[in-house]
Amino acid sequence: MERIYTIPLRAVKNVPRTIRAPRAIREVQKFLLKHMKGEEVKLDASVNAKIWERGIQKIPSKIKVKAVKDDDGLVEATLAED
Repeated sequence: MERIYTIPLRAVKNVPRTIRAPRAIREVQKFLLKHMKGEEVKLDASVNAKIWERGIQKIPSKIKVKAVKDDDGLVEATLAED
């Protein structure tokens, strides 16, 4: 199963500045677990780089990812091309 999601990260901006990027990573993983109904989520380095692009404090307000779920329940997410 393969899907493209636009994941909102606006709510992450309400946490303290020093933990925004790590929290955003966890929110992306939580979103994909919920919507893809998988066992485990693996994020590609491009997703990590996009969130950390402007530092720990200035995360993007949303991120577009392509998620692929295999038969074992593993969800792999990569950055979607616009």
